[in-house]
Amino acid sequence: MASNNPDLLTIKPSVLETETVSAKSKKIKPAFVIGGLIALFFLGSFFFVLSKKKKKNEPINLTYWGLWEPEPVVQGIVAEWQKAHPNIKVKYVKQDKQDYRARLQSAFSRGSAPDIFRFHHTWLPSLKNDLAPVPGEAAASLGLEKDYFPIVGDSLKQSGQFYGVPLMIDTLALFYNKDILTAANKSPPRTWWGLRKTAKELVVRDAADRIRTAGVALGTTNNVEHWSDILGLMIYQNDGNPAQPDNQLIQDVLSFYTIFNLEDKVWNETLPNSTLAFANNQLAFYFGPSWRIFNLLEANPNLNFAVTAVPQLPKLREVDWEEAEKGKGELTNISWASFWAEGIWLKSKHQKEAWQFLEFLASKEGLERLYTAESQTRLFGEIYPRADLAAGLESDPIIGPFVNQAKVAKSWYLCSFTHDAGINDRIIKYYENAINATNQGEQSEKILETLDNGVRQVLGQYELAGP
Repeated sequence: MASNNPDLLTIKPSVLETETVSAKSKKIKPAFVIGGLIALFFLGSFFFVLSKKKKKNEPINLTYWGLWEPEPVVQGIVAEWQKAHPNIKVKYVKQDKQDYRARLQSAFSRGSAPDIFRFHHTWLPSLKNDLAPVPGEAAASLGLEKDYFPIVGDSLKQSGQFYGVPLMIDTLALFYNKDILTAANKSPPRTWWGLRKTAKELVVRDAADRIRTAGVALGTTNNVEHWSDILGLMIYQNDGNPAQPDNQLIQDVLSFYTIFNLEDKVWNETLPNSTLAFANNQLAFYFGPSWRIFNLLEANPNLNFAVTAVPQLPKLREVDWEEAEKGKGELTNISWASFWAEGIWLKSKHQKEAWQFLEFLASKEGLERLYTAESQTRLFGEIYPRADLAAGLESDPIIGPFVNQAKVAKSWYLCSFTHDAGINDRIIKYYENAINATNQGEQSEKILETLDNGVRQVLGQYELAGP
């Protein structure tokens, strides 16, 4: 039946056409979206790979803070390493020793610390939260556990992990003026008794009883450089514990140290500092680390001196001192060490690359390169911290005694010239007060009580219980 509506036939096809188009649109739209997403995925992947490749090719910059080596010495080794690592740039900056620890910790606080930095081994308690532990693979590769001197592990290892890698080691030794000893037909002593006896025989006084040539620089604090290291050495040799000083063992050390001033009078507080006195041929015996040789020869290039191991105590107290000096009975075998290590900042963005560089620097080949480079600018390089490398220096007449003592070295927070204004300087101050009080004749019980309280207070602030 025909419709009387003239628009019916025109409307129907339009609706049908619209429905058909709409259906087609529904079929085409999902395909279009999926295709677009695939295109975007591949496009995004392309730019991601491109950005990663670009990022990978961007140079990595490492900052390295040092203290003692001039920039040309280190840069030569850096250049050698960068031949195999052209994408990693290492900037070495030699820092001023004054207030160095404070500047370092300030850089940690600001979040702008160097990737690699040097620190004294006694600073570990104050720096541990900012130090990255040495990766196990790196520690094994370098042989930190088995190839380095024991003092390295004693000082830098906590809870089974190392927190630094040393490039050097140094010990305290006894220097003696060869001209003074030869003129008096004396030999360097083996024991503290021998040192005391010889020092008394060598002291020279003028008509007014003023010392012109001192026997040995011991007994005071104001003019004996490295006196705190000497005291720490004496304490360990006497079976004492510097962290627990309220006992007779520490009192005996304080009394013995000051006897050179109070009773023997081979040294006193009016004399110039010990390094200068020794350089000027005004002192027969002087204690110092190996780096003092540079200071001495700079002050007096013609100084005729030699170096020997530090004096020891008889291991058995009943052995007579004089007999021990002649070689009877076994002596203690304890020396004193103070050294610096390289650490990596815990928040460094390039720890992996920093460890790669430090592994190279601390490897046997790296240490040998460093020693050679240092020896070209001075009399000798830094003493190797590795026992296997250091063995080659044992026969050296100048640094051999320092090397030989490294294997039996102890250390504690009495290390001088760290310039830390921290744990060393604070504990040293309490021991300084104790020595000065002993020299002034104060009651020993009061001296030890004050010393013990002060030392324990400092250790408590660093959350340390002592050795």
